[in-house]
Amino acid sequence: MIQPNSPDASHVVDSTVEKRSSESGTATAKRKGVSKSRIQDFGIAAPSGTAKNFVLDTNVLLHDPGCLSRFKDNHLCIPADVLAELDKFKGEQSERGANARRVHRRLTEMFSSGENVTRGVPTDGGGTIRLVIYDPAFCEENSKELSQFLRIFPDRGQVDHRILAATVLLKEHNEAPVILVTKDLNMQLKAKAVGISCEDYLNDKVDPSEVSSYDMRSVEVDPSELQRFASSGELIIEHPRRKEIVLNQYVLLKAGEKQTMPARLDSEGTFVRLQIPEVLRIPDGHNLKPLNLGQKCLIDALLNPDISLVTCYGQAGTGKTLVAVAAGLHEMFNRRYNGLTVSRPVISMGDQLGFLPGSLDDKMRPWLQPIYDALDLLMQPDSQQGPRRKQQKKENLGEGGSKPYDELIERGIIEIEALCYIRGRSIPNRFFILDEAQQLTPQEAKTVVTRMSRGSKLVLVGDPAQIDNPYVDSRSNGLVFTRNRLKGQPFSAHISLSRGERSPLAEAGAQLM
Repeated sequence: MIQPNSPDASHVVDSTVEKRSSESGTATAKRKGVSKSRIQDFGIAAPSGTAKNFVLDTNVLLHDPGCLSRFKDNHLCIPADVLAELDKFKGEQSERGANARRVHRRLTEMFSSGENVTRGVPTDGGGTIRLVIYDPAFCEENSKELSQFLRIFPDRGQVDHRILAATVLLKEHNEAPVILVTKDLNMQLKAKAVGISCEDYLNDKVDPSEVSSYDMRSVEVDPSELQRFASSGELIIEHPRRKEIVLNQYVLLKAGEKQTMPARLDSEGTFVRLQIPEVLRIPDGHNLKPLNLGQKCLIDALLNPDISLVTCYGQAGTGKTLVAVAAGLHEMFNRRYNGLTVSRPVISMGDQLGFLPGSLDDKMRPWLQPIYDALDLLMQPDSQQGPRRKQQKKENLGEGGSKPYDELIERGIIEIEALCYIRGRSIPNRFFILDEAQQLTPQEAKTVVTRMSRGSKLVLVGDPAQIDNPYVDSRSNGLVFTRNRLKGQPFSAHISLSRGERSPLAEAGAQLM
């Protein structure tokens, strides 16, 4: 597994581990009877035989354009077919298109020296980067390994097969290890089928332990300490007893099996009591009362003016979206923020919505319906709740009817919108909720975080186990990436919800299905 920036992952980018005094790629080419110059002109032979050769797939470059500077003193190989694939995406007005353009600019800068790009250009880390060309007319006539590969995957027109073929050539003509780096699971399986070393790109993946359990950490204390905390609301614990607890982390102070109290680690190692109201009050609507300990911790973070970033994991039915919206309305009506913005990604940021009829609001309504459901539940007066006749529903929701939040939406106080057009915005003094944040890539999450101006609070909620975006997984999505990179900051807090409150059926389904 590849973690180029990890200091203890020596098997990834530490080229000194496997340096060997073996023949160079050109010497191997001579032994096989292949022209030395042709091999070098195609980028098949590495500039030296003392470092690993990493072949980057298109999806890795689109996922993290900065990966070109994260392989230290190793050889980076970019197949020419990868450039052709990038060219298809560069015109998109999306994060993927922006990443493709960024890669093109970076490669142009790296190859600006005018040297032969197939023979290797030095990188800042002490390695090289070069283009690799797969030419069927020449390569297939001079490679037994490639002939065997083509018997297994005969479709020469498929880009994945051409990238794999180029990797086969590199493996054949270089003594140093050749490793294909791709986030495409099917590509990984194909590579393993033909004996190619293949690994995922893990520079932005979090440790598996961070998403394996949503249970709250506990800190053992003496009964006298717990009593002192209960009376004063504060407890100072020396560092060795809390060395794995980060700033603003929520824990359970535990003195025996039955004596427990929740707390948050404040500055200078002080655990403080949760500061939450009995209920979140929504004017002319429904009040929301936290139903479990996790929701209490979430409300404490959402109402804390010193915390401007809240991340929340929770499976379906734990109430993460409803609690976040209720807290946003509560804060908005108390005039702590100028407005409330609730958004969701449409699988991946920038997807086109033209296949649905109507205006942009009409197109987005199916994607944003869960947000409207939460607003309906929280803001509808009691008189409009419960079963109604069909005619009554038409009168309430027809031409003459309106929702309690419609006027607020028209005035811009409440915004319910897609995430497609957030690039370039600056969002001041707003309570911003991003639902289903696990569908974002790390670069898209960075785009959202950097849009927040002074006075705004950003709330990212989602379930890392429910991924529809093919470019991320439970450990590399934007939600867990943001949590991992910003944890321990004085403005950041994280809560995991594990108890379902939607219904016994929903909780059983989430756990057992």
